[in-house]
Amino acid sequence: MDYKPRPIDTSKITLSEDVLELTELLAKNTHEIWARQRLAERWRYGTQRDDERLEHPGLVAYEELPEVEKQYDRNTALETLKTIIKLGYTIEPPRRREHANAVASDVNAVSESLKQPGALALGDLLAIWQAHDPSRWASSPEVYRLLGARLLKLGELLLAYDVVSEGLNPWPDDLRLRQLQALALTRLGATERANTLLRTLYDEEQRDEETVGMLARTHKDLWQQEGDPAERERQLQQSYKFYEEAYRLSGGYWTGINAATLALLSGRRDDARALAAEVRELCLAELRRVVETGGDRYWVLATLGEAALVSEDWDEAARRYEEALTDGRRQLGELTSTRRNARLIIAYLGGDPAFVERLLPVPKVVVFDASGATQAGETERHTPAGTEAATTARQVIYERLTELGAGVGYTTMPTPYDAPFLEAMLEAGGEAHAVLPCGVNELFKDDDGSDDSDDDHDGDDETEAARAARYKSLLGRVTSFVEASEQNMTVGGMSDEYSRLLLHGLALIRAKQLDTELVLLKPTARDAEGRPAPGASPVQDADALTKEAGAWTRDNETDAWTRARVELIDLGGISSPRASDSSTDASLAHEVTADAARGFNARMAALLFADAVHFSKLTEAQIPVFVQDFLGAVGSLVARFQPAPLLKNTWGDGLYLVFADVQAAGRFALDLSDLLNATDWTERGLPADLNLRIALHAGPVYGCTDPVTEKDNFIGTHVSRAARLEPITPPGQVYASQAFAALAAAQHVEGFTCDYVGQTPLAKKYGTFPTYHVRRQQSARV
Repeated sequence: MDYKPRPIDTSKITLSEDVLELTELLAKNTHEIWARQRLAERWRYGTQRDDERLEHPGLVAYEELPEVEKQYDRNTALETLKTIIKLGYTIEPPRRREHANAVASDVNAVSESLKQPGALALGDLLAIWQAHDPSRWASSPEVYRLLGARLLKLGELLLAYDVVSEGLNPWPDDLRLRQLQALALTRLGATERANTLLRTLYDEEQRDEETVGMLARTHKDLWQQEGDPAERERQLQQSYKFYEEAYRLSGGYWTGINAATLALLSGRRDDARALAAEVRELCLAELRRVVETGGDRYWVLATLGEAALVSEDWDEAARRYEEALTDGRRQLGELTSTRRNARLIIAYLGGDPAFVERLLPVPKVVVFDASGATQAGETERHTPAGTEAATTARQVIYERLTELGAGVGYTTMPTPYDAPFLEAMLEAGGEAHAVLPCGVNELFKDDDGSDDSDDDHDGDDETEAARAARYKSLLGRVTSFVEASEQNMTVGGMSDEYSRLLLHGLALIRAKQLDTELVLLKPTARDAEGRPAPGASPVQDADALTKEAGAWTRDNETDAWTRARVELIDLGGISSPRASDSSTDASLAHEVTADAARGFNARMAALLFADAVHFSKLTEAQIPVFVQDFLGAVGSLVARFQPAPLLKNTWGDGLYLVFADVQAAGRFALDLSDLLNATDWTERGLPADLNLRIALHAGPVYGCTDPVTEKDNFIGTHVSRAARLEPITPPGQVYASQAFAALAAAQHVEGFTCDYVGQTPLAKKYGTFPTYHVRRQQSARV
């Protein structure tokens, strides 16, 4: 076949943020148009494409498509927008702020817009909320209900909580707003507060399935978190009681199966079997209806599997779980939820732990780490993208990923073989994630298009501009990419180390979320001529890498966390598509002269910012008390805490501490939060709601001597990142950045956990930030 596609070159077209937001809407619309045409041609959903029977697995809602299928639609939309610009046309987005002001002032218009699925992107929702007039919105609880529910569905938990909380000021008795507030708190990890709110609703005779079912869920969560055996048993019994009541109220199979499972786990085996039998009949009837209408069968089949497990019908459970798994439209989160309950039941019954892994396997998370792919001191061998070598590398990696059962992949960019790995991961239909040492524009600087090939890269005729375009195109297709820093840190070479820690930490977080194994995939070390490096036998290499990797994974037999296993991939003499060789490459960062860097020491550090809530409302008489008692309590804690912080500083009501590692910073933050929350400040003449917002971040910083104060200090862009998170942290809570959570996972900290709560809008319009709730790890877990 001689045909070679030659689309219009849009590699140098950059879209504005407003126009980029159109991509997802257009991608979804592309799928909807395609599906409408297929349905008009009498096609229907099928688990596999069958042209004779007119069946296609893609005939599902856009949200249910595999990520790789969504990416095709996104690429079409993105390239369409770029082509329009390339051809000389302009795309003028609506003036969002003015539009938001106009819409937000019309409460009915906002409500109608929110009722239309997909009509408003997240950016639109944020703009409307920031522009809204609380006095106008107070006329209707509906707008708060709709916006809160939409934000919860998008995973914007903190913002959803703010919305429904404001709505409850003028409408304190609105049932739906109170339910949404409790749901937001449950997902934020504030289980006890959610339980209190739901129990209040229950005592007020609000005993619908959703309220009672959510109340049961909070008791289940508290049971799994509790360390005291007697309290654990009480929470377990309460959870069963409320699930069983919710089921009797509604006859719904989701509360019914939870009631059956909790009855079994609480020792009511006969009750559990009776409930499971009832749920089985409900599900069989629902399955017949779903088959007739062509609906989603997964949860019905998974519930049948769980009901069979409760009844100890292992064959039936195996059959139903296999059917659920092959239904063809599952998201990994739903499968993880199914596995979690199945594991609880099997553990209680003393069954084979491998049963879950055999019948409900979750794809493995793979970290591709090509550092050390050549012998130290040698130069990487490179070939241009699109060559036979690049295609061969992708195929070899694809086959290895298939053997491993990989479904999620992480790598750093730019490194050897990064593009073939990410492309192979996408080809396999999995998630592909990349970690960049700095911002995209900083990392891939376009030059004047001249060929910069040299003797070290013989045959490499790809210019820096073309290479940058290739990488940016790939980043447009991956599932996600993370910019470790805004700029590259040249002093001390910290950018690569930081990126690698983030890589392992983010991969481990994903593996924990999916309850699956983490595998490190490393190319066998080779010298500059492509020969195996001396002493790099597979066994020796794997043992050394396992000790060096610093990543952890869960053992399915013992439920303990151990070091991740290392798998090697032999790419033979395949040259890697060129990647920049070092974080100090001039194309990756601005050069820092020796004179400018003198006196600065780069290091990794954990940063804590805290600010007193309502400090500005203190009276003149209260300020000395605040300094002596409130800040005095903080100072006493700092003085006795070990290991001591590297830096401590205050300004009025603000607190800035620097720690050597995330373990110390997390422990101190929680000790500080516990101290302040347990103190009755009214006894000291201070406001009852006086508290701190505490924010944590971790990253590379510069240690130096401040020329003004002549004291040690730590500065850098990551200090600014930490400061941006503090203003949006809820009072009395400890919140952390994604980087802090990732480093905590990579270093396997103990004593606290970091739970994802969503993309949070930062202060001063600095965009959004993946945010985590830091809380103590209970002494006993299920």
